Amino acid sequence: MAVDSVAPVPFVIGTPVSQDRVPSKSLTQNDFLKLLVAQMTQQDPLNPKSDVEMIPQMVSFTQLEQSKSMQSDIASLRSQQEILQANSLLGRTVEIQDESKAKVTGLVTAVQMEAGTPKLVVNGTRYDLSNLLSITPPAAN
Repeated sequence: MAVDSVAPVPFVIGTPVSQDRVPSKSLTQNDFLKLLVAQMTQQDPLNPKSDVEMIPQMVSFTQLEQSKSMQSDIASLRSQQEILQANSLLGRTVEIQDESKAKVTGLVTAVQMEAGTPKLVVNGTRYDLSNLLSITPPAAN
């Protein structure tokens, strides 16, 4: 007599079961703190972990914090660089590609901020800095 195998289905009383749940691919600061607290509460009080075993975890936590801080700083620098680049184009003739892929040439008359992103105003229309194709040098005096 053949017996078919049956895959176990996780079930917790009072909570719905979701087969669509996708596990997180990276640990966050909260995940790390939960693991640390769980480890400390579940350790044997008669045989606690030594400082030597805890130091690598603290180093990992510090590196995670520094990485998050560095990502934030880089995003801020990128935003500031875009603003400076857009401001340097004021009064310059530029060629921009619009949404319909047509090329528009005109003078940058203003820079407007939209949700923290600079937009170039050319011929009365706002364009994203990423649509910039070319910049004409200013005329010599």
